[in-house]
Amino acid sequence: MLYKLFYSFHEIYFPFNVFRYITFRTALATMTALIITLVMAPWLIEKMKKHSLTQQVRQDGPKTHLSKAGTPTMGGILIIMSVVISVLMWGDLSNKYIRIMIAAIVGFGLIGFADDYLKAIRKNPQGMKGWYKFGLQIFLALGIGFLFYHNPDDLHIAKLSIPFFKKWLIDLGWIYIPFTILVIVGSSNAVNLTDGIDGLAIGLVGIACLANGAFVYISGHAGISQYLHVLHLAGTGELTVFCGAMFGAALGFLWYNSYPAEIFMGDVGSLGLGGALGTLAVITKQEIVLAVVGGIFVVETFSVIIQVASFKLTGKRVFKMAPIHHHFEEKGWPEPKIIIRFWIVGVILALLSLTTLKIR
Repeated sequence: MLYKLFYSFHEIYFPFNVFRYITFRTALATMTALIITLVMAPWLIEKMKKHSLTQQVRQDGPKTHLSKAGTPTMGGILIIMSVVISVLMWGDLSNKYIRIMIAAIVGFGLIGFADDYLKAIRKNPQGMKGWYKFGLQIFLALGIGFLFYHNPDDLHIAKLSIPFFKKWLIDLGWIYIPFTILVIVGSSNAVNLTDGIDGLAIGLVGIACLANGAFVYISGHAGISQYLHVLHLAGTGELTVFCGAMFGAALGFLWYNSYPAEIFMGDVGSLGLGGALGTLAVITKQEIVLAVVGGIFVVETFSVIIQVASFKLTGKRVFKMAPIHHHFEEKGWPEPKIIIRFWIVGVILALLSLTTLKIR
């Protein structure tokens, strides 16, 4: 915990006082996670190849993906490790929200790791049975929901904030816990579904981290939150450090995951990062805004739901293939074009979400 160590020197040498500022420590966390990921990724790629921990490509997927077989996977281990190390170094571990976020990203990452283990090591294409994986996610989200519901320091327990309105809060009561489960588990699986082509999901996660970083910093700052009529949630500002670490890790991993990918993050990465984004939204009571920031994730998820429902009810498919990024692949769009255009939409949605801070 370098933050406490360095800050303790501020009485001896005044410049060390800079470590008390969240913005400074966020920059350090971002750079630390970025450097760890960039430096360690080549080593991890070689290890994964050596032990044959490679991607199993679905035969019923896009034919262009058959060439991806043999690409190392489970790179999410490096992402989560980079985030956790950076937060341990520069975050305030006495902050309960930081501890909850570490538990969320590691917990959902472990569920993804178990799934990847069965696919890559046990050579089981199906991985963990759906209900087992889904059940573990619900159990973990339930625990997080109870922590929030019985938080004595939260003056807005079980409240849902409505964007664009100053003081419109809906008291969900006991429904708050199942709602929390829906948000966190939904976010985790939405990122997982989006992780289907090189760099798409990790790029969108990076964009979402920047937007969420702005929200947690503002909600944790008494003066700015009052000016913008945003709920002031004491202690949440420290999560800016966590968002910075996630952004740095995402940026570093994108260097190797961009088209053509040298490594995939696997379920350990997508479930872990998705679960962390959902937990962030619940902490800051920006669950609805998350649906805007992660609009691409939402569309990807609903494309699968629509496709499955349509086929079961009518025997016909709405899309050429789901999730929707595969639909555009089947239409002949080059993979890089799909990725860049989805990123552009992601940036637009992130900017739109930030307008909710002012239009209240």
